[in-house]
Amino acid sequence: MFNFHEQVSLQNKSNDILTIGEILIDMISEDYDDNFECQAYNRFFGGSPSNIAINTKRLGIHSLVVSAVGADGLGDFLKSQLRKVHIDTKCIQKVDYSTSMVVVTKSQFTPVPIFYRGADYQIEYTSILEDAIKDSKIIHFSCWPISMPLSRRTIEKSIDTARKNNALVCFDPNYHPMLWPKGEDGIEYVKSFIGNADIVKPSEVDAERIFGQDHYENQVEKFLELGAKLVIMTLGQDGAIVSNGKETLKFHTLAKEVVDTTGAGDAFWSGFYTAIVKGHTIKEALELGFAVSAFKLRYTGAVVELPRLEKIKEIYSL
Repeated sequence: MFNFHEQVSLQNKSNDILTIGEILIDMISEDYDDNFECQAYNRFFGGSPSNIAINTKRLGIHSLVVSAVGADGLGDFLKSQLRKVHIDTKCIQKVDYSTSMVVVTKSQFTPVPIFYRGADYQIEYTSILEDAIKDSKIIHFSCWPISMPLSRRTIEKSIDTARKNNALVCFDPNYHPMLWPKGEDGIEYVKSFIGNADIVKPSEVDAERIFGQDHYENQVEKFLELGAKLVIMTLGQDGAIVSNGKETLKFHTLAKEVVDTTGAGDAFWSGFYTAIVKGHTIKEALELGFAVSAFKLRYTGAVVELPRLEKIKEIYSL
């Protein structure tokens, strides 16, 4: 069980976190516009696991990202953004499909996305990937790669390797029906997958898509019943509820200014992971996750120029 007032025990390995999943282009509207009537969109680096890799690197720990891009200019752009923050791109596979893209409305609430998928779910299990898993303390993955057969098999093999090498396994159950092939019961697969993770961080919207409408405390219990050992449910402007199955804590948001919510959950994950690696207790890591998310919310785009975690602590007096 995860004790809120204790550190998480991690293996002594050279890489702190390995994120597996989508790397893509976020095309975000210039204006707040939930109806997609805006004429202008700007290009941003995107993809939840990839955002986390960049964020954690900037916050002060080592990270790698496993994904796939097309042999095109957008794929080159994404790889260049990783190199700019000194992340090795050895685990980014180049494939004969176009680089994936999400068109999203700039929002102060929940962004409205439209998905254009190509390369992101072509990830294969390779010797490079296997070595990276064996050498990483934390393995993080999202719903995107498990929504398609090839990358799903890659994730299943990756988790098996991670378990054999005592890595902490974390899952972002960001289920969306548009990601899954027609006729496939994605919800049931996601439910069956939750027990493979030590830590899950659903949003309230994620939980509703998976389980239907219910009070957030009941939703947390459902994740625990499926085998998750620590559940962090983010509640937007209402903060979060966190449970280890024995104890439940409620956290309030630290955000005072909200410019764009794209990537706020990724920023939370990033602060939480960095704090865990740096030896903070789980409760302290949760608070620092909210601090990093609050910092990101002041800017447009999923990835912003984050300072080191120690500076975040100073800014939010933690």
